[in-house]
Amino acid sequence: MITRPRRNHEPQVKGRPEMDVILIAAITADGMIARHSLEPVRWSQDLKLFKKQTTGYPVIMGSNTFKTLVVDLKGRQAIVVHRKDDPQEILTGIDSKRCFIIGGSKIFSRFAPYLTQLYLTYHPLIFESGLKFFGVLNNNILLNLEKKIPIPGSKNIYQFQYRITKQ
Repeated sequence: MITRPRRNHEPQVKGRPEMDVILIAAITADGMIARHSLEPVRWSQDLKLFKKQTTGYPVIMGSNTFKTLVVDLKGRQAIVVHRKDDPQEILTGIDSKRCFIIGGSKIFSRFAPYLTQLYLTYHPLIFESGLKFFGVLNNNILLNLEKKIPIPGSKNIYQFQYRITKQ
């Protein structure tokens, strides 16, 4: 089996071949992902794109994010992470070429060392207070913009796809 070499910024996930670990999120202009931890995300205009991109792949989320889902994640393996779960063990147990980290902010922070890409849709909203994109981030993350995708049916809203170049 031929595998591509690991990039320097990726921690080794023991026992599994290379996998893309993609954080996907809708965020406001002031960097919030929700007004509060149990808010169903109805304000995001990229839900059709989210479904298209994540269908067929595992999606990882925290228990609060799971509680806020307003639709079934049909065609996706939903993995709900709890406080004591080890991100490396979860990733090691996934048999897929990619998986998506879908929230919330604590889960984004816990999986940050394993991320290979970010798919971010910025919305022209300001919440002033709420849940920050990353709850706590221990290292800087350097990004390289790979693609900008217009959100169908919206005016001037795009998903930006970044490759993580260094953590």
